[in-house]
Amino acid sequence: MAFDGITIANMVYELNTLLSQGRISKIAQPEKDELLLTIKSPQGSFRLLLSADPSLPILYLAGENKQSPMTAPNFCMLLRKHIQNGRILSITQPGLERIIRIEVEHLDEMGDLKRKYLIAEFMGKHSNLIFVDENDVILDAIKHISSSVSSVREVLPGRQYFMVQGDDKRNPLQENLEDFIGSLSTKAMPLYKAIYQSYMGISPVFAQELCHLADLDGDTSVQACDKAALEKLFHIFKTQMNAIQKGAFHPTAYYEMGKPIEYAALPLSIFHTRQITKREFPTMSSLLEAFYAEKNAITRIRQRSSDLRRIVQTALERNVKKYDLQCKQMKDTEKRETYRIYGELLNTYGYSAKPGDKSIQVINYYTNEPLTIPLDETLSATENAKKYFDKYQKYKRTYEALSTLTEEVKNEIVHLESILTSLDIALREEDLVQIKEELVQSGYIRRKGNAKKERVTSKPFHYISSDGFHMYVGKNNLQNDELTFKFATGNDWWFHAKGMPGSHVVVKLDGAAQLPDRTFEEAGRLAAYYSKGREQEKVEIDYIQKKHVKKPAGAKPGFVIYYTNYSLVIDSDISGIREVK
Repeated sequence: MAFDGITIANMVYELNTLLSQGRISKIAQPEKDELLLTIKSPQGSFRLLLSADPSLPILYLAGENKQSPMTAPNFCMLLRKHIQNGRILSITQPGLERIIRIEVEHLDEMGDLKRKYLIAEFMGKHSNLIFVDENDVILDAIKHISSSVSSVREVLPGRQYFMVQGDDKRNPLQENLEDFIGSLSTKAMPLYKAIYQSYMGISPVFAQELCHLADLDGDTSVQACDKAALEKLFHIFKTQMNAIQKGAFHPTAYYEMGKPIEYAALPLSIFHTRQITKREFPTMSSLLEAFYAEKNAITRIRQRSSDLRRIVQTALERNVKKYDLQCKQMKDTEKRETYRIYGELLNTYGYSAKPGDKSIQVINYYTNEPLTIPLDETLSATENAKKYFDKYQKYKRTYEALSTLTEEVKNEIVHLESILTSLDIALREEDLVQIKEELVQSGYIRRKGNAKKERVTSKPFHYISSDGFHMYVGKNNLQNDELTFKFATGNDWWFHAKGMPGSHVVVKLDGAAQLPDRTFEEAGRLAAYYSKGREQEKVEIDYIQKKHVKKPAGAKPGFVIYYTNYSLVIDSDISGIREVK
């Protein structure tokens, strides 16, 4: 995720459309490195958030207000003195630099018109918000940078402001073919890396996108590309730069398993895979606000679910070790029938054994083949037969006990793996409530004292097929049970990934006689996507009418049985299926 020069170009285009000629009615500083400007323009009232946070420098039009401190910081007070009630004349970006200049016209103490500039630099840990006069003399900055901190540039009141030209990157908006090829050809590095290191405002992801559009491998060395390949790459490069200059932006966010992974001002074809879905936004501001809100929610989910995941993972590892040991013991019991046959044959042919014999050769009347039976020379044939029968009985008892135990442990492993899958699916904190309750019911978590069950507000995922049928996906085992046995009716269709943990998918018929083939396929894709096998090229899906799905008495949550089902093999691409939020 990069708040790169192209994203900033999108924001500049958006801000000029909405804020031009607007007046700054309020100025607040909610955080030490963040400003919130309330601007009233002919297009309406807007809140412009500018953040120089080193971990997330960003700018967008915020939908929600933020709480400000009771006493405004000095930088905020200075801005209020100079530009509150000032009029925004222009918002510009030099080239594709990660810099925005907001030009404000205001009246000074004498009533004369003056112009000031609020400059936002979005450069990671070097990000800053700098206030300058018409001569680019710094009046103040949200972060003061002295010569002891930076030998390149001081950012202090009274100093001259200038942009840092540290890496001599070229302006991609003004590039030509000859200089493009010359610039890249001098770099002995992968092609995509040469692009973003040569041109300002281009992120590694967008550089990979340019290579992909030109049918080139971005990891290929520049020296391995011939002139024709570089000319084709330049054509793609120039087309994208022209789109930026024309304001032909398409803010798009990309999600994997419902989790935000990337965004861009222009579509990214490198993310058109079956695991990744996209969501288009009307503005870059709405994208950034939603994207980072979802990103923060996912971070909170990971923090909240870490304890649950650790409990499940520990229990799973313990059960896997137990299962491996039991399987080894089960393998040892495979010899039990051999010992029984040895005992029976010794009772039949033992009379021919002589004292001190270490073995006896007899005819196995089960196979009519000769068989050599080892003997303990210190025991008689009858005593050897008894010894073999004792071993047989011991291994038989072990086999019978392990047959039950291994099945129980195997079912527990499947159950714990399904809970891990549920944790992977969880997108919000309320999705964890039922998972935690399931762990309480299973004995992995002890309910504290008189603590009451938490209120469940999480609902299944809801999709609508291309043919208009409602499709529901359980987020965890308890929700799967509710969806299948309380929500679904007899003739509704039920889908599940074959032989692996995953969600129950229910398609409501709602009076229809049957489902179209396309809806069967879309429901199958949902079952594949919300399963442990979502990374596989294809997933086998079982489907059957709900009335044929049964739950055995005492079975774990989410566990069902069914017979005479249908099957389909399908990918997990759900990008074309509409979700109801």
